[in-house]
Amino acid sequence: MNKTAEVTLTPEEAFDQTIVHSALFQHLNLKDDGSISIRPLRRSIDARGKKVVVKFLVELIPADQAKAATQPRIDKDVSQARRVIVVGAGPAGLFAALRLIELGVKPVVIERGSDVQSRRRDLVAINQDHHVNPESNYCFGEGGAGTYSDGKLYTRSKKRGDVKRILEIMVAHGASEEILYDAHPHIGTNKLPKLVVALRETIRKAGGEVHFNMKVTRFILSDGELKGVMNSQGDKLEGEAVILATGHSARDIFHLLQEQDILMEAKPFAVGVRVEHAQNLIDRIQYHCAVYRGDYLPASAYTVVIKPT
Repeated sequence: MNKTAEVTLTPEEAFDQTIVHSALFQHLNLKDDGSISIRPLRRSIDARGKKVVVKFLVELIPADQAKAATQPRIDKDVSQARRVIVVGAGPAGLFAALRLIELGVKPVVIERGSDVQSRRRDLVAINQDHHVNPESNYCFGEGGAGTYSDGKLYTRSKKRGDVKRILEIMVAHGASEEILYDAHPHIGTNKLPKLVVALRETIRKAGGEVHFNMKVTRFILSDGELKGVMNSQGDKLEGEAVILATGHSARDIFHLLQEQDILMEAKPFAVGVRVEHAQNLIDRIQYHCAVYRGDYLPASAYTVVIKPT
């Protein structure tokens, strides 16, 4: 088993990509001669003291045992395999499609909104001309609600699947490797569109299908099982099953399920409250700085917790 070590760096050393590699070797008193590879496992900011530092947990790997930190792209050919219809091209739909490919099943993804590039124009029309496309907007379109808004791909759960595997897939499609070890991984709205396009191309390259501007208007049932959908162009799309990855904004889908007497099961949910403060205020509180957090520390985060009495 490879050794692990904890290293304390300054914010400049930890967040300047040009020096962090050498800083880790220096603080570990190791020579950067190619015999040892250092792989970060976790990076977190410690602001409990007056001086803010950054903690690294790293793995020391002999050079001959070092492997790529990310998993390779999915490269199966499912073009002639059995089909499953996936409704929605947000995070759930895209990753459902990738998982189907891994299992040897052909995904047919249909999305009511536009592709991620065309969707940008739809959002410009909202902001500049106050014209809303009801099918392609901040809620609907390739990438889902988080691609062009405040929603981000983040989970606190450690028990709902292989979170690391999801992050590795994102890195393989263009996200920074930093999300693999940051305590609060963040891809960034400016980078998400390219990542979404890369995910789409992986699905298509494997033989899957991705269709845009295609709204579900009816479900197709066979012997009481959901086997396909009718789209807004009047076409039938059928497969062995249907995965609904529609998000919480697709009210018409829930109405359609009720109209066709298709069972829906309620699941537990949490109610969140958005609290906004000036970023500089939170930075000064968290980082103990008088005016500005500096050029290297990221915007500070905080969590409000209320325990029931």
